[in-house]
Amino acid sequence: MSVLFFSSMAATVFLTSLLSGVFGMAGGLILLWVLMFVAPVSTAIAVHGIVQMVSNSSRAWFSRAFLAHSILFILIAGLAVAASLLLFVDYRPSLVVVSLAIGCLSVIVWLPLGRLNLDAQRPSHAFACGLISGVLALGLGVSGPTIDIFFIRTTMDRRAVIATKAAFQFITHATKVVFYWDAATELSSEGWTAVAVAVPIAILGTRAGNVILHRMTDVNFRIWTRWIVTAIGAVYFMRGIVGIS
Repeated sequence: MSVLFFSSMAATVFLTSLLSGVFGMAGGLILLWVLMFVAPVSTAIAVHGIVQMVSNSSRAWFSRAFLAHSILFILIAGLAVAASLLLFVDYRPSLVVVSLAIGCLSVIVWLPLGRLNLDAQRPSHAFACGLISGVLALGLGVSGPTIDIFFIRTTMDRRAVIATKAAFQFITHATKVVFYWDAATELSSEGWTAVAVAVPIAILGTRAGNVILHRMTDVNFRIWTRWIVTAIGAVYFMRGIVGIS
């Protein structure tokens, strides 16, 4: 692989990790989109999981003082059920389905979900969040927009939202890597080198994003999250349409 490839990969990982450090998910959506250009969808999801494990673990660590442990444990229970269901049906992803589904998911942040009173601080809702986002993360590679709808209307501080989501997403990505491990082993030595280069850069990007997060207001955090996720979703949806034609 060329120096240009590694430079591009490094810049992409830094910028997407920075976005994730601020908004908790947008960077992961972009990174998966890029990876699906250079690898089969299953391999891309596995590699995405490895890089995002580092990004999310570092983000959770930087905000660890705000972590809501009780919510996290319930989220993990829902994830465990989701993984069991997908293993039972022997699920395999496709590029078109993944692109279209992620594109449609971005609309969620604009729906009048206030009527449903979704709140991750309620145990039953936290379990539903873990279950639904687990199915989407393992099935599509990402689940950020779905997780967000359970947190965006809570009374939690934005730093607690980021910390709890990051910890849960770390565990989700670790589960994803195990789920697609066979695809990950197909990655070339150059590919693994690119992943190794990406790992420390992901931490730097997350750290930079965390600094920005602490300077942002809760109102701006929620507004920017919606617009960024919508824009990324539109790109995914168009790619899915192109794949059909």
